[in-house]
Amino acid sequence: MTPAWDASDVRPDRSPSGEQFHISDAQHDVTVVEVGGGIREYTCNGRNVLDPYPVDAMCDGAHGTVLVPWPNRLADGRYRFDGVEYRVPLNEPDKANAIHGLLRWRSWNAVEHTRSRVAMATTLHPMEGYPFALDVSVTYELRDSERTVTTIATNVGVSALPYGCGQHPYLSPGTGSIDECILELDAATRIVTDNQRQLPTGTEPVAGTTYDFRTPKRIGALEIDAPFTDLVRDHDGRACVRLTGHRWCSGRTVGRRALPDHRALHR
Repeated sequence: MTPAWDASDVRPDRSPSGEQFHISDAQHDVTVVEVGGGIREYTCNGRNVLDPYPVDAMCDGAHGTVLVPWPNRLADGRYRFDGVEYRVPLNEPDKANAIHGLLRWRSWNAVEHTRSRVAMATTLHPMEGYPFALDVSVTYELRDSERTVTTIATNVGVSALPYGCGQHPYLSPGTGSIDECILELDAATRIVTDNQRQLPTGTEPVAGTTYDFRTPKRIGALEIDAPFTDLVRDHDGRACVRLTGHRWCSGRTVGRRALPDHRALHR
């Protein structure tokens, strides 16, 4: 019988998420991992900003996943590019989809690591279904009042390639039911998906629907798993989503800002 892991004494080479890279400043502590290159844990003054997963557990539910070279789902794992059809393995077999790209379980290297900054990098070499070469780096940085994540992808092959990217953070407004949380998402359009496979079927304006969170309101019993677009942006071109916990619990607000080249937010 294999002995149970002791989470208080997990060596980096034994953790399912690989080596752990920590960065911090006066208020924030972030742990970035080797496997998948994403964030395992992020706290502010000791409270979770993102919902963490344990150091002795595999990443579940795509916590902190870097979504490259596509951010959502490919029906039947198929796509067309430059007139050629390709097929990648299905990793959401119950829905016959390929989901969240190809880098989730790859090992990433920390090419730069200081107290407040870590840059993770990997190469996506040509493979069946994606015969292209792509260098990817994701830099996590705590600087002054900014907490930033910067993704850079470089085509290092000999031909054009299909590419998309995204991040998969799980905002944590504190304890309590998500039904009691207040959501603010200033987006005019929802991308509609089907109920069986969660594949896009079209778009609809949020005005007049239960998905209109341009004015902050309680989520209630509404189940939300869809992208929103036509985002309202500030003077720097950034769009923001905010989630506030129930006042009886923590009442904390957490948020995420998307830069101009990110055209959709998924909630």
